[in-house]
Amino acid sequence: MQAILLVGGFGTRLRPLTLTTPKQMLPVLHRPMLEHAVSGLARYGVDRVVLALGYHDDAFRAAYPDGLCAGVELCGVVEPEPLDTAGAIRFAYEESGMSAAAGTFLVANGDVITDLDVGEMLRVHRSTGAEATIHLIEVDDPSRYGVVVTDPDGRVRAFLEKPQPPAPSNWINAGTYLMEPSVIDRIAPGRRVSVEREVFPAMAEAGTLWALPHNTYWVDAGTPQTYLRVQLDLLDGRRGPAVAGVSAEASVDAGAVIERSVVMAGAVVGEGSVVRGSAVHAGAVIEAGATVLDSVVGSGATVGRGARVTDGTLIGERFAVAPGADLSDARVPQSL
Repeated sequence: MQAILLVGGFGTRLRPLTLTTPKQMLPVLHRPMLEHAVSGLARYGVDRVVLALGYHDDAFRAAYPDGLCAGVELCGVVEPEPLDTAGAIRFAYEESGMSAAAGTFLVANGDVITDLDVGEMLRVHRSTGAEATIHLIEVDDPSRYGVVVTDPDGRVRAFLEKPQPPAPSNWINAGTYLMEPSVIDRIAPGRRVSVEREVFPAMAEAGTLWALPHNTYWVDAGTPQTYLRVQLDLLDGRRGPAVAGVSAEASVDAGAVIERSVVMAGAVVGEGSVVRGSAVHAGAVIEAGATVLDSVVGSGATVGRGARVTDGTLIGERFAVAPGADLSDARVPQSL
């Protein structure tokens, strides 16, 4: 099976980390977020992934010059202008040489980290004769998502993007789809088209859209809180055996305290400093006596001596926090 990964967004919710690096190339426990997504697809037989690129497309090409990621063939296509989700799917499908002869293909948002069983989803898709099948996840607050209402057998009756409360369902679009080639014909060429606001609602009305409600592990890693969460979940063993967060290539002073955190290769953590519930990217420096709590320090950045960085603060690549500074829920630099 072939897959299209939508990775062309600006990653504005994760600025300033994404000022220099596209969201899917940010590290998640020592390797790019993209590799976690691609390796998950590879487990279920996806052997070619088309990247629908846009923002900082050069970063993807530089990272995978041989066109391979997690053992999977990569093909990148760059939109000439932003085409929205459905427009990006059609552009990637056509520009990458995908064709109806290849049959069912998969589409996924590139910032979704999930343990979804694609094999189970494919069985549902084929048994129902669906034109497209979407994965649903149940959430407490569906207001930020596409809300889906289904019949008992899984046929989608309504697809409502970010509806006003109260929502008619707590099951939301989880960002992974199986599609037949006929879906491409539903997407108008050459303009912005939203799969959530145009294509899926039309398919629901036509009775050709189905869903797999499945509360597996799922995180939209596009916010500071969820970007940290996917890493801490790996440390905690919520996705398989617990893994070590501190790289063997990091330099950690014996007098430093590191708890439930990721410290990447080349990072330096000084004497008397405390890092807790955080991610310290490659080459970053936490100087003596500094404290980093529930925050992200970008690659090559510095947290000065005695400074405090807490409550979801993001420090951009190669930026510095002054010695003794006290930052809470801050952005360095402030995003424009």
